[in-house]
Amino acid sequence: MASAVAWRLHMANIKKIFMMEIAYPLAVRREVSFCEAVHERHKEIEGVGAILAKDPEKIQSIWRNGKIAVVVDPTWKTLSRIRPDSVIDAILAKKNLGTTLEDASLVIGLGPGFTAGQDVHTVIETNRGHNLGRIIMSGEAAPNTGIPGPVSGFAGERVLRAPADGQFMAQRAIGDHVEKGEVIGFVEGVEVVAGITGVLRGLIRPGSQVSRKLKIGDIDPRGDAGYCYTLSDKARAIAGSVLENIMRVYNH
Repeated sequence: MASAVAWRLHMANIKKIFMMEIAYPLAVRREVSFCEAVHERHKEIEGVGAILAKDPEKIQSIWRNGKIAVVVDPTWKTLSRIRPDSVIDAILAKKNLGTTLEDASLVIGLGPGFTAGQDVHTVIETNRGHNLGRIIMSGEAAPNTGIPGPVSGFAGERVLRAPADGQFMAQRAIGDHVEKGEVIGFVEGVEVVAGITGVLRGLIRPGSQVSRKLKIGDIDPRGDAGYCYTLSDKARAIAGSVLENIMRVYNH
């Protein structure tokens, strides 16, 4: 979601964007996540590039090259150095981990865990359905259901979760066609098994340390490997709402 937002803003000619990440990102849809720049130093999504900034002083030069800056900064110290006009909390932790109205002139929270007008200025609904992408000016988003949105009728069974605590070792890769019951990888010797047949749309980086029940993969039953490398409909909808929210505030 965070990468889709950054992509949409960049495509709308909002070019001074920086993203704050943890040292070992746990993204599943890695082919469409700018957090891969933390490991690879550079990541491109649908024609938009992001580069890892080793320190905040490098951010300006990355912007001059027309790229998005990614900085490892889990405590958001960069905010005090850059003082951005807008902050988007796209952690999707289902709770507020410390974001406040004082972080910027416009603070937007994605999904549940925020109260518009209290700890953020606005909230964007992230739950699939009629209100997906709604800009909430007062109150909260729908509570977390804990159930992934259905794709071609499949919901929870399309998600791969860690069967144990430990290091994940992969047998298959993003874009592979997998069959129901096939072994995708192992966590400390315990098999990670595909719940449905389809394309492995997302998979956590091999070698990652995971906790039991953590989401580590995503199988798309539609079977189109091209979907692995493009932003989803849900992500685009949410990103469009963030752009609208920013334009409402600053384009007058």
